[in-house]
This record gives sequence, C-alpha cells and structure tokens, in this order.
Amino acid sequence: MIQAQTMTLDEKLATINQAFSLKEAGDSEAYNRLMKTVPLPPYLAKIAKEKISLDFLLSLGWNLSEVEAEFGPAWLNN
Repeated sequence: MIQAQTMTLDEKLATINQAFSLKEAGDSEAYNRLMKTVPLPPYLAKIAKEKISLDFLLSLGWNLSEVEAEFGPAWLNN
C-alpha cells in the first residue's frame, strides 16, 4: 500500500516552483527527485497504465497517493 500524502494545490505549486528553480540552476537530479514527490494526477496514471503498462508506471517512482485514493489500492496491482 502506498502511504497517503495529501498536498494542497498551493503546496503542489510551491514544490513545482522549487523544482523548476533547481532545474534552472542546473540541478536536474534534484529537480527530478522533487517533482516525484508531487502526487501524479490519477488521469495521467490511468493513461500511462492503459497505453504503456502498469509495471512501467510503477517503475517511474512517482507519488501515486492520489491514484490510490481515487481508484483504490487494488488498481495498482491489476
């Protein structure tokens, strides 16, 4: 089970802005790490699962807490 992490819209935007600042400063690795803390929108996860594969989606390391909250934990196993 993925640990639920709720982020407000303001928190998401602040995190994304911080990540882009890191990228602009030339720290792509820190940018990628920070961006993966922002929950992936469920609709994007659904598209990735349908068009690519669940294994690929899970291998990306994105925060899937909102996906699990919307579709349930079993969705990530099927």
